[in-house]
Amino acid sequence: MSERVIGILGGMGPEATVELFRRILACTPARRDQDHLRILIDNNPKIPDRTAAILGKGPDPLPTLLDSARTLQQAGADFLVIPCNTAHHWLPALRRTLSVPILDMVAETAEEVARHRPPLGTIGLLATSGTIKADLYQQALSEKGIASLVPTPKEQDLVMDAIYRVKAGNHTVKEQVLHVAQNLLDRGAEGLILGCTELPLVVQEGDLACPLFDPLSILACRAVEWAKGPGRS
Repeated sequence: MSERVIGILGGMGPEATVELFRRILACTPARRDQDHLRILIDNNPKIPDRTAAILGKGPDPLPTLLDSARTLQQAGADFLVIPCNTAHHWLPALRRTLSVPILDMVAETAEEVARHRPPLGTIGLLATSGTIKADLYQQALSEKGIASLVPTPKEQDLVMDAIYRVKAGNHTVKEQVLHVAQNLLDRGAEGLILGCTELPLVVQEGDLACPLFDPLSILACRAVEWAKGPGRS
């Protein structure tokens, strides 16, 4: 079977899109250029802010998401990946409209958490306020029998500040994020999800004494599996 073409619906933000591309390359077993996968990228930073939309403070990003998704579909992408956790709030609407499948980063991450041994009963979530309000990870983890912990409102303000600073090119926010993460661990979290694609740009494995789940890396490796394997709908 020939390899499938990956379409990256990106720009949310651009640096996270570049990082997903880099991680797909790292996950691909290759000894020469021709061993790598074909990847189409629509880096569209004009997609309206997803958190603002979910909180009722900004325009609906769905029309622009659909425009980018259709562009990739028409260009020859066999399936799509979206390196933005919050944008997965619109995943059902995108799937209803498109003829190509979309890999679900949130569901794949919840599956990865569920496979962890020893089993984890409670997971802390670091994410945008939109992702938290949309209940994306809480629901996906609950379906696996795993409880979720989210930051307090004041802690969430720190997380959002860090995310937007990373989007602006400021990566000096690691201690700010780790402070909130440690508070979640102190409250009973047995592991943590970096549920915004900006967060893995500043927090890495080994920064915390717990299992750390990076949806961006999980998405990259699943994309390679989909491109090389039988795929799913």
